[in-house]
Amino acid sequence: MPSKNLNPPPGLNLFPSLKPPQKTLAFHQILVLVITFLAYASFHASRKPPSIVKSVLGPNDHSNSSLTESNLNSTLLNSSSIDAGWAPFNGPRGTHRLGELDLAFLSVYSIGMYFSGHVGDRVHLRYFLVFGMIGSGIFTIMFGLGYWLGVHVLGFFLAVQVVCGLFQSVGWPCVVAIVGNWSGKEKRGLIMGLWNSHTSVGNIVGSVLASGVLEFGWGFSFVLPGVLMIVVGIVVFMFLVVSPDDLGFESPGKEIEMDAEVDSVRSLEEKVESEKAGLLETGDSDSLAAIGFFEAWRLPGVAPFAFCLFFSKLVAYTFLYWLPFYIRHTAVAGVHLSHKTAGILSTIFDMGGVLGRILAGFISDVIEARAVTSIVFLLLSIPALLFYRVYGSISMFANISLMFLSGLLVNGPYSLITTAVATDLGTQTMVGGNSHALATVSAIIDGTGSVGAALGPLLAGYISTRGWNSVFLMLILSIFLASLFLIRVARTEIKAKLNEGKWFWNSIGGH
Repeated sequence: MPSKNLNPPPGLNLFPSLKPPQKTLAFHQILVLVITFLAYASFHASRKPPSIVKSVLGPNDHSNSSLTESNLNSTLLNSSSIDAGWAPFNGPRGTHRLGELDLAFLSVYSIGMYFSGHVGDRVHLRYFLVFGMIGSGIFTIMFGLGYWLGVHVLGFFLAVQVVCGLFQSVGWPCVVAIVGNWSGKEKRGLIMGLWNSHTSVGNIVGSVLASGVLEFGWGFSFVLPGVLMIVVGIVVFMFLVVSPDDLGFESPGKEIEMDAEVDSVRSLEEKVESEKAGLLETGDSDSLAAIGFFEAWRLPGVAPFAFCLFFSKLVAYTFLYWLPFYIRHTAVAGVHLSHKTAGILSTIFDMGGVLGRILAGFISDVIEARAVTSIVFLLLSIPALLFYRVYGSISMFANISLMFLSGLLVNGPYSLITTAVATDLGTQTMVGGNSHALATVSAIIDGTGSVGAALGPLLAGYISTRGWNSVFLMLILSIFLASLFLIRVARTEIKAKLNEGKWFWNSIGGH
C-alpha cells in the first residue's frame, strides 16, 4: 500500500530507478543492511587508531637487546625515534595515561549512548546518524593533527576523545533501530550475526589503515580513518532509507518476514515459544510513541542481558584497545614484532570475531535460545584465553591459532546480545510492536555494556604494570561474571524447550 508521506533520501531522487516499483522490498532490505554495515564499520575503523599507536606513544618496556624481526630490521632502525614515545605518554606513568585516554572516550560514549537512544526515538534517524558520523570523523582527524602541531598536552587529547566519544555514541542506537524497521523476526540471529560482523570488519580495516601509514607518522593513522568516516557519512545521507514507509512499503513488522517461506503456523509456534522464554514477538500495533527510559529497563530480559554485556564488552574492548600493545611487548618465539606487524597481526582476533558472530547467530536461530548460546560461548572462551596467554608466545602458528579462537569465542555472545537480543527485546509485545522503543532498548543494553568497555581498557592500563598475567585474570573473571547474569534467562529458555518437547534434535530436524 503506498504511503501518503513518502520521504526518500536525496540519492533516490537523483536515481529514480532505485525507487519502487522498479526495486522491490527485498532489494531495499539488502541495501539498508549494506549501508548500515558500512556505516558502523567506519565507526569501528575510526576507533582503532588509539590501539594501533599505543606502542608508538607509550613507553618501550622491552629490552633493547631483544631480538627483532630480521626482515623488518630496516623498518625498526628508521623508527628509532618512534620507539622514544610521545610525551605525555612516554613516561613511567605512560600506560596509565593511555588507559585514562581510553576512559575519557568510552565513559562519554557509554553515557552518551543512553541519551542518543532516547533522542534517536524522537528525531529523524538518518540526519542524526550522519551528524554523529561527520562529527566523529572531524574529531578523529583532530587527534591526528596533534602530531603535526607538536601537541604534548594531555588535556588536548582528553578533550578530543571526550567530544569524539559523544559523537560516536550516536551510531549504534541509530543503525539498530533502522535495521529493526526493515527486518522481521525469522532467522534474525543469523542475519544479525552476518550484519554485525561490521564491528570486526571495521576493526580490521581500521587496523590495516592505521598500521599501514604508521611509519610515515602516527598522525596519518588518525587522518585516514577520519576521512573514511566522513565519506561514508555522505553515502549514508544520500542513500539510507530509514523505514519502509518512506518508500511506500508495508513494514516487515506487519508479518512481512525476510524469509518469505515461513508459514503462518510456524510463525504462531515461534511466537508462543518466544513468549515463554521472555523474548517476545513483534505485535501488530504500529504505535509511534517512544518508550520511557525506566520503562524500558523493566522489560523482561533487558537488565540481565545489559549486565552480561557490561562484562562481555569489558573483555572485548580490552582486546580492542590493548591487543596491538600486548603483541608488541610480548615476544613470539623469542622475537619482538614491529609496531606495524603487531597492529596487522592483531586483526586475527577480529577475523575470528567475524566467524564467531555469524556462528553465534546461526546457532541461536537453530536452537532458538539466545542466552544458552551466549553462555556456551562465554564459558568456552575462558580456556581459550588461558591457552592464548600460556602458549601464544611459543610460535607464530600457536599465536595466530589461539588468537583466532579467542576472537571467535569472545565476540560471539557480545555480537548476539547487541543485535538479535536487543532487537528481540525492543520489539516484544509488551511495547505493542513499537519499533520506536528499539533505539531506547538497544541504547540501554549497549550503553550498559559500554560502561564495562570504558572500565576494561582503563584497568588494563594500570594492571599491565604488574604483569600481563594479572590482566588476563581480570578478563577471565569478567567472562565468568557475564555468564552468571544469563543463568536465569537460560534456565527459562531450557524449560520452555523441554516443556514443548522441542530442543536441539527437533530444531535441527526442522531446518
